[in-house]
Amino acid sequence: MIPTLEDVARITGLGIDGQAVTGVTYTSYQEMVERLLGLEVMRERSSLVPRMRLQASLGVADARHQTGEGQEEYMARLTADARAALAEEEGAAADRDLRRFLILVIGKLILGTRGDPVSCRCLPLLEDLTQVGSYVWGAALLAHLFYSLGTSSRETWVAGFFPLLQVWAYCHLPSLGRGVPRRRGAVPLLQRWRFCRDERSLRRQVTLIHDALDTVPFEHVQWTPYVGEDNAT
Repeated sequence: MIPTLEDVARITGLGIDGQAVTGVTYTSYQEMVERLLGLEVMRERSSLVPRMRLQASLGVADARHQTGEGQEEYMARLTADARAALAEEEGAAADRDLRRFLILVIGKLILGTRGDPVSCRCLPLLEDLTQVGSYVWGAALLAHLFYSLGTSSRETWVAGFFPLLQVWAYCHLPSLGRGVPRRRGAVPLLQRWRFCRDERSLRRQVTLIHDALDTVPFEHVQWTPYVGEDNAT
């Protein structure tokens, strides 16, 4: 049992039917980053821009995770702050700032990378803003997460949007009792849960989760947790 595209659609609300998120690797991203974002990459052959510089360009340089705040809550607050800061923008300036915000969301959440800088490899897909919504960002998120998990045993930190896995576990393994309900009936399902910070050591948390998973009775697994929910699409 693993997360599927239906899980992604229901939990995140991202599209799973449309144009594939594909592209090529460029030898240099500087011209494109400068033209579409008005920023500079970190090194000559890099596709990365500093996160703080990107946030500063959106007027939200001081936006940081607060204690006990989940990714979904953090991004909602960041979105509200950015919307207020950019409300007066028009025309080309508005398009540039929208691309800046989208590359921040894509680079740190949907296709998040290790470390603080933000990747601009998907920037070519943002050149035509009218087509951004036609791409299957949900499928890209799932593929990226699986790729990241495949290397997790060799890393001290992994990339990817892990709130997807958390809510997936809440839905399929409710007897673990890990989720704290927040907004019953909300969609996408990510909005139904409050993410609480666990102050115990990571090693202790992993041990407790392993022990809990090893003792979950078969009949406690919810194989069809979305029965009664509206169609995800």
